[in-house]
Amino acid sequence: MAALRRLPETHVTAPTRRQRGVAWRQLSLKAKVGAGICGFFVLMAVFGPLFEPYDPASQNQVGAAGAPSLQHLLGTTSLGQDVLSQLLAGTRATLLVGVGAAVIATALSIVFGITAGYLGAWWDEGLSLFTNVVLVLPALPLLIVLLGYLPKSGITSTILVLGLLGWPWGARVIRAQTLSLRTRDFVAAARETGESSARLIFFEILPNEVSLIAASFVSTVLYAVGTSVALAYLGLYNVDSQSLGTMLYWAQNQNAIFVNAWWWFVPPGIFVALLGAGLVLLNFGIDELGNPRLREAAGANRIDGRRWRPADPTPVSRSLGAGGSPR
Repeated sequence: MAALRRLPETHVTAPTRRQRGVAWRQLSLKAKVGAGICGFFVLMAVFGPLFEPYDPASQNQVGAAGAPSLQHLLGTTSLGQDVLSQLLAGTRATLLVGVGAAVIATALSIVFGITAGYLGAWWDEGLSLFTNVVLVLPALPLLIVLLGYLPKSGITSTILVLGLLGWPWGARVIRAQTLSLRTRDFVAAARETGESSARLIFFEILPNEVSLIAASFVSTVLYAVGTSVALAYLGLYNVDSQSLGTMLYWAQNQNAIFVNAWWWFVPPGIFVALLGAGLVLLNFGIDELGNPRLREAAGANRIDGRRWRPADPTPVSRSLGAGGSPR
C-alpha cells in the first residue's frame, strides 16, 4: 500500500525533474544563437534609455560631425547629436514597432485561421476568400498610401498598419494545421464527451499549434522591423522620431557616406542586420523544434545520448525504474 501511495507522487514529480531544461536542450545551435542575439536587443530596448549619455535629440553645433571620441563613443551627427544615444533610443523604437505589429498580426491570424479551419463549410470559404484578397494586395504601395494619408506617421500608426496587413500568411498556415487537427482522434474523443467548441479550440487544438504560432510571431516581427526601417529610410515615417530607419534616413540625407562619416550609418546598419539575422535563426530553430522532419534532418536534438523521438507516447515511463522510482 505504501508503494501504491508513492506511485502517484512519482508520476507527478518525475516529469518535472526530467523536463527541467529540456526545452532549451531541444533547441538547435542556430536557435540558441538567434535567441541570444534577440535577447541582447530586448535588453538594450528595455534598459538602453538608462545608459544614454546624452539626449538623442539635443543639438550641439560645436561638436558637429565629430568622429568617435571619449566624449562621444560613436561620434556625432552633422547637428552634433550623439550617435550612441540615438542608437539606443532607435533600437527601442524599432523593436517596439516590430513586436507591436507582430502581436496584432498574430492575434488576427489565430482568430481567422482557427475559425476558418475549425468551423469549415461556408465559414472556411468566406474567411479564406477574405484572407486571399488581403494576401494579394501589394503591401509596400499600400503601406505608402496609408501612411501618407494618416495625420501623423508615427510609431502607433505604423504598428497598426503593419499589424493589419501582416496577418494573412500566418492565418493560412494556422488554418491548414487546424484542418488537420480537428480530425484527429483526441479531438473526436473530446467532442464525443460533450466538450464545447470553445474548450476544444483552447484546450485541444490551440496548445498543439504553439510552435507554429511562435514561428509566425517571430517571422512577423522580422517583417515589421524590415518594413519599418525601409519606410523610415524612404522618408515615409516620422523622421523627427528616433529609430534605426530614421538614423539611416538622416545619414543619407546629409551625405554622410560622401563626407566619410561612417560612424553615423554603419552602427544602425549593423544593428538592423544583426537583429534580422537573430530573428531568422530563431525562426529556423522554432521550425525545427515543431517540425519532426526538419529536426530529423538537422540531427541537432539529442537527449541523454539518444535521438529524441517526438512520436513516443510515454516519455515519462522511460525515466522510471522498478517500483516507480526514477533511474
